[in-house]
Amino acid sequence: MNSEYTIAVHSLLYLAYLPDHMASSEEIARNVCTNPARIRKVMSCLRKHGMVNTREGVGGGYILNGLPAEISLGRIYHSVSYGTLKPNWCSGDPLETCPVSSHTQEVMDEILSEAEKHYEEYLTTISLQNVLEKINRCL
Repeated sequence: MNSEYTIAVHSLLYLAYLPDHMASSEEIARNVCTNPARIRKVMSCLRKHGMVNTREGVGGGYILNGLPAEISLGRIYHSVSYGTLKPNWCSGDPLETCPVSSHTQEVMDEILSEAEKHYEEYLTTISLQNVLEKINRCL
């Protein structure tokens, strides 16, 4: 998993918390505690995947595209982080005669790909609305 996922989830939760409110990258960045350029990069990806709409110019920014109950953490994960659970395996030599050295990468890639599939399926069962409800219980 990468930090873009946490930034994306936090940003979308912030927008969901402010219904019908357009938030600039600077405003979101202050709430997320990161750089506005990182927010713009992540939000660009979310816009491409239909989770936010944008408006340019004075008073512009980002707005949630849809209801919080319709956007799952799995959809967000797939949009900004898919493939990041599996590290770039770089140990061993596939041409080596040692079975451990020559097959570890292949086997671990398969295991981690399956783990990522299950992880994404689990995240798909949780919506932004579910997360907002848990946040409200913390208050």
